[in-house]
Amino acid sequence: MLAPVERFLAIEAASGIVLMIAAIAALVWANSPWRTAYVNLWHTPIGITLGSFVFERDIHFWINDGLMTVFFFVVGLEIRREIHGGELSEVRRAALPLAAALGGMLVPAMIFLALNAGRTSASGWAVPMATDIAFAVGALALLGKRVAPALRILLLALAVIDDVGAILVIAVFYSTGLAALGFLILGLGIAVTFVMQILGVRSPLAYVLPAIIVWAGAYFGGIHPTLAGVIVGFMTPARAWYGAARFLDQTEAGVQSLRSKGIQDDRVLLPHLDTLQIANREAVSPVERLQHLLHGWVAFGIMPLFAFANSGVPMGQISFEGDALWVFLGVAIGLTVGKPLGILAVSWLAVRSRAATLPGGVQWSHVSIVGIVGGIGFTMALFIAQLAFPPGPLLETAKLAILCGSGLAGVISLFAGYRILKVGNGPGVAMTEAEAEASTSR
Repeated sequence: MLAPVERFLAIEAASGIVLMIAAIAALVWANSPWRTAYVNLWHTPIGITLGSFVFERDIHFWINDGLMTVFFFVVGLEIRREIHGGELSEVRRAALPLAAALGGMLVPAMIFLALNAGRTSASGWAVPMATDIAFAVGALALLGKRVAPALRILLLALAVIDDVGAILVIAVFYSTGLAALGFLILGLGIAVTFVMQILGVRSPLAYVLPAIIVWAGAYFGGIHPTLAGVIVGFMTPARAWYGAARFLDQTEAGVQSLRSKGIQDDRVLLPHLDTLQIANREAVSPVERLQHLLHGWVAFGIMPLFAFANSGVPMGQISFEGDALWVFLGVAIGLTVGKPLGILAVSWLAVRSRAATLPGGVQWSHVSIVGIVGGIGFTMALFIAQLAFPPGPLLETAKLAILCGSGLAGVISLFAGYRILKVGNGPGVAMTEAEAEASTSR
């Protein structure tokens, strides 16, 4: 049962390394003698022309608003999977990560607002709310066997809920100029998708056009177009058409039929191969199949490209005066202090009130490590910063604060993890009688 989760976490951990390399490369290039080429690259226009219709935007747009839609689609798939049969499928299992995620979002936002109240920079209150799952899982991976499955799954569930919160924040607070026509187009795309599902259309490629319609509706409707990815991902069926049992029956029946008839001509194979191909495709749910197909492309392609396009902070535009100083402090303190404080405090309140329980073998010191790791905000934090601030010193200073705060949180999590977590005595490992009694009394 843990195999898909372990694979997901392994990809995210490896992706964190690629993201770090992309961010460092962008920083170096943006502050090198060739920094003008870095800026000009992302402003290169690319367009689509169909007759009299012309839609032209720069590369930066196509990365942040186009390719990142696929990233949000995979996020939507993960949310759908977790709600259907994962850590969020039962209230009792979801209670602790839900409490932790809420604390990890609210406290950093409150710290940022406390430091930026009454300033134009207050619009960036949501920047320190987000946790980057790739970097966070990567940090835990560096702790090796000190981190047992229970703690990694807690972090994964927390990050999924964190993503839901970030998506809602983007939809509600960073959408402007809402247009009814756009929402009609979006509704049309959703309706076409539902009709195709009712008719039994199973090919993923057939849903590309409705997904583009949903994206266009979101764009022209005034909400951020990447949210179309979440909508389509959340609509993806989470149940397999065949399932494992029917897949095995179909495969065995096909093989036995071929053995009994004999193969006189290769053409005899074709109908059976078609049947086996359908069985192979429908053995798992569309959610699982699409996530398996796209996760690697997103983790090692789209996210590093986004990091490379958005992490190039020109130090000449950084400011530590006026509102920019408070942006830097709000983001950096929100990530390094607000995240762990919010995650630990609200988790403790939830357990204390018996609304949630700690997983077996997990201690509060372990939860504190998850809280510190949760302060590593990168992809989603950079994304929200792009929406919260116009190009200029505030945006560039916010980016630097994200990089500094995330880096500091990562270093602290490693230091604390090596001091607190012990090899062979982590969560998910059998407890002694004394530990079990202590856990029960707690």
